Amino acid sequence: MPNAVAREALWDMAHAERARLAEDLAELDDEQWNRRSLCGLWVVEEVVAHLTAAASLGRRRWLLSVLGARFDFDKHNERRLAEHRGATPAETLERFRAIITSTTAASGHTAAWLGEVVVHAQDIRRPLGLLRTPSTEAATEVARFFAARDFTVPSRSTIEGLRLAATDGSFATGSGPLVRGTTIALTMAMAGRSAYCADLSGPGAATLHSRLSASGGHG
Repeated sequence: MPNAVAREALWDMAHAERARLAEDLAELDDEQWNRRSLCGLWVVEEVVAHLTAAASLGRRRWLLSVLGARFDFDKHNERRLAEHRGATPAETLERFRAIITSTTAASGHTAAWLGEVVVHAQDIRRPLGLLRTPSTEAATEVARFFAARDFTVPSRSTIEGLRLAATDGSFATGSGPLVRGTTIALTMAMAGRSAYCADLSGPGAATLHSRLSASGGHG
């Protein structure tokens, strides 16, 4: 039962973060919806559609989609994004609101799906200058997941040989030259967002920045 309780808590965090993001999105104008995000070439509206898609595909549908794209995950993501993007930003937002309490996911790695909204929310907020950030509790769970394994991003490999320590919470991991920053800044750096390296300090920060730059980190 402890795992079930933990999973329920993670979903509660994901639902809360989706709801908070929906509040921010409600205030955007058309130019902001079309602003480039930190997530590759996607604009804000495309990131939102991607979040809706991720919360709408169970394991079977996800596998069929990946097979249909011949294991080209970029193609898979683009097809599902197009499916869940509305004709207008308002419709895209309504579709996102409809999945706020969804527990549908392509795998049982619930922390990863919490990570989807935590990371992509900041992919949207940072370029728009929106100051809201995910709760430290939610960011800590994602940071722990990222530090433990390479899943959808090479997060564990990125921080190998470095020691990370949050300045605003309990997250700490690794050994080696220290990298300090807020939990969300460390999380975003592990997710490959080089823009967040500006928020980090310590003797290991330059090494982390160099690794992200070499790998073509977003942002």
